[in-house]
Amino acid sequence: MRLVVIMLLAIAIGAPQRAPRAPEAEPDKNDMRLPSGKSQRQEILKADHEKSKTDAAELVTLAEELQQELEKSEHQILNVRLVKKAEDIEKLARRIKDRMRRY
Repeated sequence: MRLVVIMLLAIAIGAPQRAPRAPEAEPDKNDMRLPSGKSQRQEILKADHEKSKTDAAELVTLAEELQQELEKSEHQILNVRLVKKAEDIEKLARRIKDRMRRY
């Protein structure tokens, strides 16, 4: 209660208020530099991003193939290829997710 009163008085008087400071980004002491001078971590992140984009495109292709094969198959028959394709989709999606969580 006292803190609220003090804050209201400070506002009424016009005392300058400090905005909360965002933590400054400290350079990572473990970040190594490549011979080109670029950050190794940044280059790894860039490569991971490119790999995730290609994996996502492959994921879309696999999902479309699965959808087409499901439409062709009968509901009573278990197609091993469909199960394998669904497992491949799951593995690929997990790889993308794990790569994104790494950093």
